[in-house]
Amino acid sequence: MNLKELKEIIDIVTSRESIEELEIEKSGVRLRIRRASNHGGTVSVAAATTTAGMAATAPAPPVRPEVLKETEQELYYIKSPIVGTFYKSPSPDLEPFVSVGDFVEKGTVVCIIEAMKLMNEIESEVAGEIVSILVENGQPVEYGEKLLAIRLR
Repeated sequence: MNLKELKEIIDIVTSRESIEELEIEKSGVRLRIRRASNHGGTVSVAAATTTAGMAATAPAPPVRPEVLKETEQELYYIKSPIVGTFYKSPSPDLEPFVSVGDFVEKGTVVCIIEAMKLMNEIESEVAGEIVSILVENGQPVEYGEKLLAIRLR
């Protein structure tokens, strides 16, 4: 099961109110999605078997930013496209991809989400200034969780 398939399954479940719980096991990966009665979802992905050589980099699914207006400024929120662990830099001894106050262009890598030993680079879909980093380095993140706020140029 690849990341594209996982994202498609999550999108289907979150778009349908009638699905309360789903569990799938394929290629050593078990995906379980359970929705609470208020339709907030929880997603867990666990490897049923460990496979050597899974430390490759895979492209992340596209991130769709959310637009909110705050004091006459438009902010875009980059959200996590997958469940995983948030990292500000490619390695603990290297500088972060971005910091508050940095200007980014569309396509700039802003962070990494590690999921199932795969490092997924998350890119900005807009140009603007980083106004807030909403999660801590090494923190677990959920699908759809806000990661960064960007003020449009």
